[in-house]
Amino acid sequence: MGINIGVIGGGTMGSGIAQVAATVGCKVKLYDTNQAALDKAKGALEKILNRLIEKERIDSDEKNRIQENISYVNNLKDLADSNLTIEAIIENLEIKKKVFSELETYVADDCIIASNTSSLSIASIAASLQKPERCVGIHFFNPAPLMKLVEVIPAIQTSNAVLQKSVQIISDWKKVVAVAKDTPGFIVNRVARPFYGEALRIYEEGIADFATIDWSLKTLGGFRMGPFELMDFIGNDVNYVVTETVFTAFYFDSRYKPSLTQKRFSEAGYFGRKSGKGYYDYDETGKIVQRHSKMVSENQKTKIGEQIFNRILVMLINEAADALFLNVAKAEDIDNAMTKGVNYPKGLLAWADEKGIDWCVTQLDDLYNEYHEDRYRCSPLLRKMNKENNTFF
Repeated sequence: MGINIGVIGGGTMGSGIAQVAATVGCKVKLYDTNQAALDKAKGALEKILNRLIEKERIDSDEKNRIQENISYVNNLKDLADSNLTIEAIIENLEIKKKVFSELETYVADDCIIASNTSSLSIASIAASLQKPERCVGIHFFNPAPLMKLVEVIPAIQTSNAVLQKSVQIISDWKKVVAVAKDTPGFIVNRVARPFYGEALRIYEEGIADFATIDWSLKTLGGFRMGPFELMDFIGNDVNYVVTETVFTAFYFDSRYKPSLTQKRFSEAGYFGRKSGKGYYDYDETGKIVQRHSKMVSENQKTKIGEQIFNRILVMLINEAADALFLNVAKAEDIDNAMTKGVNYPKGLLAWADEKGIDWCVTQLDDLYNEYHEDRYRCSPLLRKMNKENNTFF
């Protein structure tokens, strides 16, 4: 690669990004003010690489090469020779702005300054710089070495040259790039909201319990994890805050309304796996030990399951269609984002084609007619496509 990369933040995400860049041959400097965090990152990388050797994915020479490509520094000035810096620190706008302002005084004028933020405005972060056109969002997914997707988000200030160079670098790192508009949640955290929100709503209505809802999405939909398993995995505290942030950022659009159920679980300390209790109970290894389900016949379970799956799926499709309608991203990037970023079994727009646009519109209109809530409004794009008998692909 022949370029110098600076990574700011020695946590799980920062060290993961450093590993990705070092693996493809970049010289990386991982910066953190906390020496203990750097020591932990170095030790974690050693374990990861040893596991890769055990699995025969790399040899000891490759391990040494990757390790030699990473330096651990605790002075921001040490990133002065970077061609690209990626910040992966706490999701606090003022702290990020402060770091970026200082960083800019050390790096060259042509150094790209990127943020790995998943929820903050790239335009706001860029505004902290003297040269805001050099700023871009480069959003990795956890764990960065394993997840294929990277969202690249230009701010309104970002120059086209910086955008194109960023896309090229990340593509060279063997990642799938999805270019997204600088809007709340970008692609994945926006489009995925109904997976959690509609599942919680279905539970609150008493239609089904956690286990039945998860069963329907996994068995009938092919999802790797059900929504309640996934919220427990992410952490109900974290997932709730993201939902609340997106809801606020969209001026309280009812489609993104948070759930009181999740708020109460978070307040109770029922975070999920990390606390040993969430929607399910967990043992010390993180395995579910209790998965209660209401006693219903297999026929009833299948019928209810199909209703649940169709309702959540059409809400996801509607969100993806609206993202396309509002030019958040191209159709291909939206589908890539959901399959490569959160491991959905199919791209949502391709799924819409498969189910039929008329099916999507009918499902949404039925929900709206039943509830008369704005959260079930059909995307204008779906309605227009249905009239014109079009498909996404």
